[in-house]
Amino acid sequence: MFVVSVTRKLFISPRTHKSSLVGMMDLFGLRRMTLQPNDRFILEGNSMTFIRATVALLATAVAAGALAAGNTTNEDFRDAKKMLERKVYMDHRVTLYCGYAFDKKKNVNLPSTFTTPGHKERATRVEWEHVVPAENFGRAFKEWRDGSGRCINDKGHFFKGRRCAEKLSPEFRLMQADMFNLFPAVGAVNAVRSNYNYEMLPNAHYSFGSCEMKIDGRRAEPPARSRGEIARAMLYMENAYSPIYKMSNKQRRLIEEWNREYPVTQWECTRASRIAKLQGNENPFVAEACRKAGLDYRGL
Repeated sequence: MFVVSVTRKLFISPRTHKSSLVGMMDLFGLRRMTLQPNDRFILEGNSMTFIRATVALLATAVAAGALAAGNTTNEDFRDAKKMLERKVYMDHRVTLYCGYAFDKKKNVNLPSTFTTPGHKERATRVEWEHVVPAENFGRAFKEWRDGSGRCINDKGHFFKGRRCAEKLSPEFRLMQADMFNLFPAVGAVNAVRSNYNYEMLPNAHYSFGSCEMKIDGRRAEPPARSRGEIARAMLYMENAYSPIYKMSNKQRRLIEEWNREYPVTQWECTRASRIAKLQGNENPFVAEACRKAGLDYRGL
């Protein structure tokens, strides 16, 4: 890991010690570039900027510190889902919200008491739910908000949103594929939950029959069984990817309360250990809780 402590600005030229320069380049994904005499790296707080000549190339690492704590190894969302299916959940095929079993072909064993207000065609299949929805961090990316001249489909039509961010932003792809933020969910529940924030909804009824998940307006209350896992996943995402993703003060208070109220389980420790080995980083909120509780956690 390459660490630089600065108070104002630090300029680093190609004459800098090789190991330091390689560390800088790794943060920007510039390892394969040939540096030129006028190239400079500028660090200011948590922001690092690479400048070539008269800003012919400008790359700002808004997540210079963040990406070091988050996923830096896999940009492929499909690969992340396959690893979760085959190497993490292979002996614990249970959905996050409803606690229903599913098989290796992702078929859910739905009880007759399950109902859904919509998306019935997705009710029998498992989907991989972003606890922190992709849209909620995706909006921080210019490609998601505004698109790009490079986001043109085969018919010549401009597009933006998730497709454009996936196409152009490595940082977005890394966040989207972060396995600490991905959990198996009944497809219909995943669809209805959408990108809604979590809240406590004491006056709302269960939205899925015997599955104790509530959706009311644009708010979602998960069952008690899932709140601890959700809390520690969200705390991880903010810690790893701030300022790209930050919770509101209201959301953070609730999530911190859930983290305290719902202790870590052995399955959560096992899951985090497996992901750490596959992805190359840890969720410190789970790792610390497992160690304090005396549960088996093997981590990296």
